[in-house]
Amino acid sequence: MNKPFSIFISFALIITIFSACDTYKNIPYFKDVPDSSVMLVKTPQFKEPVIQPDDIMVITIQTIDPEANALLNKTGTSTAALNGSSGLGPSQPAITGYRVDKLGNIELPFAGMVHLAGLTTFDARDTIANIISKFYKNPTVDVRFANYKVTVLGEVTRPATYIVPNERITIFDALGLAGDLTIYGKRENVLLMRDTLGEKKLIRLNLNSKDIISSPYFYIKQNDVVYVEPNKAKLATLDAYKTRLYAIIASALTVAIVLARTLR
Repeated sequence: MNKPFSIFISFALIITIFSACDTYKNIPYFKDVPDSSVMLVKTPQFKEPVIQPDDIMVITIQTIDPEANALLNKTGTSTAALNGSSGLGPSQPAITGYRVDKLGNIELPFAGMVHLAGLTTFDARDTIANIISKFYKNPTVDVRFANYKVTVLGEVTRPATYIVPNERITIFDALGLAGDLTIYGKRENVLLMRDTLGEKKLIRLNLNSKDIISSPYFYIKQNDVVYVEPNKAKLATLDAYKTRLYAIIASALTVAIVLARTLR
C-alpha cells in the first residue's frame, strides 16, 4: 500500500471515530448528572387541568338505588374514536361521553344543564354530586377526561396521538408512550407546542440536561404536541445529493491512486 493511500485511509478512520464519539455524546439523557451520585431536583408544582369547551367527559354516578344508577349512567351523545391502550385512528373503537358545549355545559339525566368549563375534574365531581344529592342520598361521582391526549411526532418509534390514562403526565411519559426517541432524535432541542389563549406557544426543551425536571413545561397539558427533530446523522442518511457526492469523490480518489501507481 503506497503512502498517499495509507494517509487517506487513516484520515477516513479518524473522521469516523470522532463522528461516532460526537454522536454518542448527544444520545444519553441527563448528561449533567454525575455517575454514582444522588441528586435532588425540585419539580414544578403540578396544576390540574381544567375542563374546556369541546372536551369529552366520562361521568359515572353511583347511588344505593340500582335502577337509578342505570338511568343516571346513560352514556352521552358525543362520540370519539379512542383507544385506551395507545393512540387514535380511524379503525379503533369509538366510546361515548358527554361533550362540553361552547358555553361550557353538559346535560345530565335529572340534573339537566351543568356548567363544567373552568373546573377541574375534582371540582366537577363535587358540583355534580351536590346536584344529584337533591334526588338521591350520598351519591358517588367520578369524572375524568375521555379525550385527554398528547401528540408525539418526529424521530420517535411510534409517532401518533395518544390518549393519556391520567391527567398527570410528564414529557418523558409522553415520549415513553411513543416508544422513546430513535437513535436519530435530537434530544437537546425537542419542540413542545401548546395552545395558550388562542395562540401557539413554542418551547424548546433539552432532554440532555437535568434542568428539564424543574422546567415549568415538565408536565404535559392536554392537546400538547411534542416534536422531535432529526439530528445530523439522520439528515446525512436522507441526503441523496451528499451520498452521490461522496461516492464520486471516493471514486475519483481511487482512480487517482490507480493512475499514480500506473505512472510510477
